[in-house]
Amino acid sequence: MSRSIHRRTFLTAGAGATAAAALAVAAPAPARAAGGPRVSTAFTLPGERAYPEGIALDPRTGDAYVGSYTTGAVYRAAAGSRAAQVFLPAGADGRTTANGLKADRAGRLWVIDSTTGVDVYDLRDRSLLARFEAPRDETPFLNDLVVTADGTAYVTDSLRPLVYRVTPAEVARARGGRAPLTVRYDLNGALPPHPPGSITLNGIVADRTGRLLFVVDMTGGGLYRVSVADGSVRQVALHGGDMVHGDGLELAHRTLWVAHNATNTLTRWHLSPDGTGARLTRTLTDPGLRIPTTLAHDHHGLLVVRSQFDKGGPMGPGTPRTPFTVARVTGM
Repeated sequence: MSRSIHRRTFLTAGAGATAAAALAVAAPAPARAAGGPRVSTAFTLPGERAYPEGIALDPRTGDAYVGSYTTGAVYRAAAGSRAAQVFLPAGADGRTTANGLKADRAGRLWVIDSTTGVDVYDLRDRSLLARFEAPRDETPFLNDLVVTADGTAYVTDSLRPLVYRVTPAEVARARGGRAPLTVRYDLNGALPPHPPGSITLNGIVADRTGRLLFVVDMTGGGLYRVSVADGSVRQVALHGGDMVHGDGLELAHRTLWVAHNATNTLTRWHLSPDGTGARLTRTLTDPGLRIPTTLAHDHHGLLVVRSQFDKGGPMGPGTPRTPFTVARVTGM
C-alpha cells in the first residue's frame, strides 16, 4: 500500500497542476548560466534498487546518511567520501521503507518507516534505542521529521494533516522497546480543502530556538508556521512563487530551501524575522536533479537526493540510471 501512496505524492495534483507548478517555479534564465547554480555528483549509493528518499547529516562528524524508500536500508557516506556503504541493511528491524531521516547532536539517527512508525538508533553501535509506532487503527503516511534544539522530534503525516511529537524523555523511557507515536498538532483547520487521499504535509523544519516549526503542503503549495508553545498555526505569506510539489525542506538561519520533486526544481526563500512571510530569491530547474525528494545544507552547499522515482520506482515504469547518487548543488 505504501508504494501506491507514494505514487500519489507526485501525481495527486494532476497533469494540469503539474504544468502550472512548473511555470510557477521555472527559472527565468538557464540554470547553468555563468555564476549560477551548479549540479554535480557528491557520492554514489550501492544497490540496483536503492531509490533514495531521505538524507541526514551528522552535526558532529559531517557524515551523511541516506535512506532507501524501496528496501528500508540506510547508507552512510563518511564526510568527504565519494561512495556510501550500507549502514543498516534492507529490512532491518522489520522496516520496509526509509523516508525522512535525521541525525541529532546526541548521536542518534531517526528513521521513518512510512506506514509503521519511527525507529531511533545509536550511531555508535547501530543499536535500536526505540521504535515509536503509528496508530494501527488509522492509515498514516509518515513522511518527514525534524529534531529541534532540545532533542524533541516532530513528524509529519501526509495523508492526514497531523504532526506527531517524540520527546527526549519518551526516548529514554522506551529503553529499546516500543512506544506509541502521539499526535501533537492538527492542521486540518488551517489547510485548504483537498480531495480525499491527497498528499498534504511533507517536509518540516524548525528555527534555531525550536519554538517555530515550518511545514509544507505539497499539493496546495502553501507553507505553514506552527508555534510549539501554543500550537497556533499560521499560513506563511509567499512572495514570488509557491511550494507546489514541495517535498524536503532545509532551513539555515532565515534561508529556506525547498526540493520540488516532480518538476526537478530547487527554490531558495528568505524568511521574515517572525516567520510570517517568505520571499523567493533563487530558482534552479534542472533534469539532472532526477526527482529531488529532499536536501541538506553544509559548508560546501547542498546535498540533494536524486530519487529517480520516475524511472521504475514509485512514480512509474522505466529504468533508473545506476549507480544511484546524491547530488552536490552549489550556488543556491
